[in-house]
Amino acid sequence: MKKNTICLWYERDAEEAAHFYARTFPGSTVGAVHRAPADFPGGRAGQVLTVEFTVCGIPCMGLNGGPAFKQSEAFSFQIATEDQTETDRYWNAIVGNSGTESACGWCKDKWGVSWQITPRVLTDAMAQGGDVAKRAFAAMMEMGKIDVAKITAAING
Repeated sequence: MKKNTICLWYERDAEEAAHFYARTFPGSTVGAVHRAPADFPGGRAGQVLTVEFTVCGIPCMGLNGGPAFKQSEAFSFQIATEDQTETDRYWNAIVGNSGTESACGWCKDKWGVSWQITPRVLTDAMAQGGDVAKRAFAAMMEMGKIDVAKITAAING
């Protein structure tokens, strides 16, 4: 285990989630799967307790802890994309796998984990500041999935 690992709480599907992330995002893998040595609040001895995985190179652990805690938007993965094709691919993978759409480039996967699918053209415009940032921000505020062409048009005035 790495010195710093993000631990995500799942009701019971940490292994399924880890495999989905590994199929969806480059630089993502599934590592060790650990089974519970005894019964625990979320399950029984022998069931998957934790799963080690990476998401775009970030070390994570999924914990099957039962229904006590839920995911919230207070934590999200932000995935930087290069173009509309990449934006669409990730967005559609998450939403198309029983996820839900939200606003301003955010969506949730079927396990409740929040994702920001953010084209670099948007983050670059925000970093530029001034009127460019204001126009890009205003355009973003009207979107669910980010539309790169509309952001570009807003940047150009």
